[in-house]
Amino acid sequence: MWELDQAVTIGATVPTGFEHTAAEEVQEKLEATARVSKNRGRIYFDITTDKLLKVHQLKSLDNLFVVVKEYDDYQFKTTKEEVQIDWQELAAKLPWTNALAVWKLNNSIKKKKGRRKRTNPTKSDQCGNVGTKSTDTVPSDSEELWEDLEALEVKGTQKDVSSQPENDYEEEKHSEIQDQESGVTPLKFRVTCNRAGDKHCFTSNDAARDFGGAVQEFFQWKADMTKFDVEVLLNIHNNEVVVGIALTVESLHRRNITHFGPTTLRSTLAYGMLRLCKPQVSDVIVDPMCGTGAIPLEGVMEWQNSFFLAGDNNGTAVSRSVNNIKHILKRTHDGGSSSGLPLDVVQWDLCNLPMRSSSVDIIITDMPFGKRMGSKKKNWELYPLCLREMARVCKPGTAKAVLLTQDKKCFLKALSQIEGLWRKLHTVWVNVGGLHAGVFVLKRTAVVFGTTSEDVMEPHTATGSQKESMKDVSQ
Repeated sequence: MWELDQAVTIGATVPTGFEHTAAEEVQEKLEATARVSKNRGRIYFDITTDKLLKVHQLKSLDNLFVVVKEYDDYQFKTTKEEVQIDWQELAAKLPWTNALAVWKLNNSIKKKKGRRKRTNPTKSDQCGNVGTKSTDTVPSDSEELWEDLEALEVKGTQKDVSSQPENDYEEEKHSEIQDQESGVTPLKFRVTCNRAGDKHCFTSNDAARDFGGAVQEFFQWKADMTKFDVEVLLNIHNNEVVVGIALTVESLHRRNITHFGPTTLRSTLAYGMLRLCKPQVSDVIVDPMCGTGAIPLEGVMEWQNSFFLAGDNNGTAVSRSVNNIKHILKRTHDGGSSSGLPLDVVQWDLCNLPMRSSSVDIIITDMPFGKRMGSKKKNWELYPLCLREMARVCKPGTAKAVLLTQDKKCFLKALSQIEGLWRKLHTVWVNVGGLHAGVFVLKRTAVVFGTTSEDVMEPHTATGSQKESMKDVSQ
């Protein structure tokens, strides 16, 4: 009998480098202790199924899956043939029942959310832009979801090694046989393997193929790599093996942005950067190179008692930000909220911000990498100007800056030139689209801007070539 408060283990992928930040959010919002995987970019935590709705509302997580079984020290055989036999035996041993029940419950949640989507999509949505199905307001009354559990039937000839077979299991097996005889279409599935380690005698494709064949034989499901109902996950990191069932089809980071730019930041990464700032009530938070507005939009949805100001020198980027804000406002209005957002968007010159000195509490931005936008050469001119102007508008002694860049050499050189104005607290190393980047957390020193030799150069005036550089690197 499935219990409404059944304990299960949830796994989640998170932006690499922000595992501990995600664990903090899990502790704060679910009161659950998350374990950081040895394999970077994953965390695990135990919840009861009545909290599954809240898990989908967490901002740090990309993809979710329910854990079928974890092996901390799996002893792999030394030959491919022996490993293949192991995979075949493993599929029949795993305790699938609870994980498949959670998968079905999760499907009922997604269906409930789907019914609340707008019936007339906008033109931009029809053209393929990301919709809002991952972040639409979920029903506050979860009781109607639990009613669906009464009709849940976990199909598959399952064997749970943790307990002896019971009558319920025999009834489910008999029901499945009847379904197959009556022509009911079997579930479609695929196995996805993520493997790390150099001491394996098999590849990821080998493991996915062999384990997938065993799962197919065990459940009598139909393999389909694209139009699948169930995605079985096989995560291998050295001797750590985790088998799971995916609970998300697309990443949860697709939530706030409908108008994309060439270098739009993932919402989960933007949220992780914001948590490093620890925004407080009434803080003035500025993103001077906002692009499509991923950072301020993520911030304004979570920290509504702070004020966000975003800007860019590129008019197209500002228009995209405005359109994304309109999308959020429409969504919140459709959800019954009539309040606005504490956020303004401005087109400005980064080296001449239209703000008073010592007026900003937090600067947070995604700086140009010099890869897809701009160039490394232009960054050598741009970065020192950026840091000086940021120092001018920030409050001495208390303000913080959280800056993301892949051009680490240029950034550290620029920082060393004005070390009297900024002090580096720590760095979080992250993976951004396959690039090794750093999130630099800085603290504004107590030195008043304009009183040191490091800020003698006027930060507000940029040469023609410098303005052209800023235009080129704008998102």
